[in-house]
Amino acid sequence: MSKSMTYVQPAYGRSEVIRAGKILASESATDMDIDWALEALTNWRAIHGYPLNTFQATLREKLKTIDKNATVGQRLKRAPSVIAKLRRFKTMKLPQMQDIAGLRAIAENLPKVRRLHQSYLTSRFDHDLVNEKDYIKEPKDDGYRSVHLVYEYRSRKVPEYNGLHVELQLRSKLQHAWATAVETVDAFLGEAIKLGKPSQEWANFFRAASASFAQLEQSPLPKMYVGKDVEEIREHLFHLEKKLDVLAKLDGFTVAADRITTSGAPTSSYHLVVLDTSIRRLTIRSFAASNQEDANREYALVEERVRNGAKLDPVLITGGSVRGLRKAYPNYFLDTQSFVLSVGNILNLRKP
Repeated sequence: MSKSMTYVQPAYGRSEVIRAGKILASESATDMDIDWALEALTNWRAIHGYPLNTFQATLREKLKTIDKNATVGQRLKRAPSVIAKLRRFKTMKLPQMQDIAGLRAIAENLPKVRRLHQSYLTSRFDHDLVNEKDYIKEPKDDGYRSVHLVYEYRSRKVPEYNGLHVELQLRSKLQHAWATAVETVDAFLGEAIKLGKPSQEWANFFRAASASFAQLEQSPLPKMYVGKDVEEIREHLFHLEKKLDVLAKLDGFTVAADRITTSGAPTSSYHLVVLDTSIRRLTIRSFAASNQEDANREYALVEERVRNGAKLDPVLITGGSVRGLRKAYPNYFLDTQSFVLSVGNILNLRKP
């Protein structure tokens, strides 16, 4: 199948994409301008599918010798997240946003994450490494730990995609379990931990959990826990868990099997995953490679419903099988079992 049949082509120039970003960041744009800007964003996001697939193939090749059982996930950023980021960072232009296309590798343990990280740093690419953040070496204040690498795509064969960015996240299973639990709490308890606006008790709990996980992996701790020993952190985590009843709450969030609806081939090029948080129902619609434009169109339609007030959390994931989605994106299944078990083991508690 030719590239033109499989991948969306750029339909807007850079100046138009910049204008679309300004309209979406504005609080006073007209409905007509917003409709045009959303169409431009839908195309701009969709064209990232080509470089994303290129980097996904390279990642899987590297993992063959580093961790053949690692989980790989790739997604295109949700429009509400793009718009929120443009409004949060007033000077940012839409083409400068580096995480429209996201690729994630979840390795078995920290040593394998480090081997993968080093493999990228020593690789000879035509693509340019434009940003590197090692949040394992220096965890974020909220406890987030992962390695982020941002590349600018470069190719002489398909120059129409040059300049697009792909963000790689490299993390261990333990780090992934923590991040999944954060997203689940945000979705169901109305927290805003990922946005840096959580309630203090939940913020403290996830920092303590991150510190305990970091000690297990023998890696640097979040700043507020530097110098504290294992028992001090464990005791703090114990009291916070008991006060918030975290493990029991998370254990009750998982989407039941009879509330998961799928359509299309289970192994497809695109999966539109929509979590209805109001009734805890998950819908997965899969699309063949030749139907990429249909997938992006449906993605945009669901996002329009979200803007009109629907309690939906959609994401378009590229590549892999439906079964593999649960490993790469357990937050959409509200599956925090790995986190629950890990914290329970630290606290010597049984699973609720």
